[in-house]
Amino acid sequence: MRLIRAKNYDDMSLKAANIIAAQVSLNPKSVLGLATGSTPIGTYRHLVEWYQKGELDFGKAVSINLDEYCGLSGDHPQSYRRFMQENLFDHINIPADRSFLPDGTQTDSALECARYDRIIEEHNGIDLQLLGIGRNGHIGFNEPDDHFTCGCHVVNLTESTIQANRRFFDSEASVPRQAVSLGVGSILASRCILLLATGEDKAQAIHDTVCGDITSRTPASILKTHPNVILLLDRAAAGML
Repeated sequence: MRLIRAKNYDDMSLKAANIIAAQVSLNPKSVLGLATGSTPIGTYRHLVEWYQKGELDFGKAVSINLDEYCGLSGDHPQSYRRFMQENLFDHINIPADRSFLPDGTQTDSALECARYDRIIEEHNGIDLQLLGIGRNGHIGFNEPDDHFTCGCHVVNLTESTIQANRRFFDSEASVPRQAVSLGVGSILASRCILLLATGEDKAQAIHDTVCGDITSRTPASILKTHPNVILLLDRAAAGML
C-alpha cells in the first residue's frame, strides 16, 4: 500500500481528483470504478470544474459504480444513480450508455448480479477503482462477515451502516436494509485502487486495515494483497497510524 497524507478534506479531494484526472488524460478510454457517499463529493467537484474549463474530457471513458440500494429506482432522491447524476454525470460528458450502476429494482437479484459482473468483463475490467471506507471497515457494501464474497451480490446491511445512512432519509424505517454491491474479488481485480478516508471516525477502520490482520471482519484489510493500492487520508483519518 502507498500512503498519502493530506492536510484536510479539501486537500485530500484535490489530490484524489488529480489522480483520477491523470488516469483519464493518459487513457481517455479508462474504465473508472466510482463510489458514492459524502467522501468523494469534493473530488467530483474538482473533476466537474476541470471538465467545464476544457481541461478534462470524459467522452470516451466508462464508469462502473460500486453499488446501489435494493428497492430504490434510479430517480429516487436517495438512490446512488441520482447521487451520481447530481454530483458528476449531469455536469460532464461521459455518455449515458457508458455509466453503469446496479438496478436496485430488479426482483431477481441473482440475474442482476450476473448481469453486472458481465458488464465488468465486457469492458476488460476496471482501470481505477475509487473507494471509501465504512466505520466498520466495509468497502463498497461488503460488510464484516465470516468470508469474503468474490462477485456482485446482495448484502444485508449492518446496523452500523443503516445508522450511518439514516441522515439521508426521512426516517430510520425508510433506510434500505439491502444493497447490490461489487464483491471483494471484483474490487481486487481492478488495476489500481484509490481509497479515500476523512475524519476521526474513520481512524480505527484505517488502523485495522493497515496494521491489523487480513480478515473478512475488516473487509478493507484484503486490500493489502493488491499490488497497486493508494490510501489517501486526511490527518484525522490517519491519526491512529
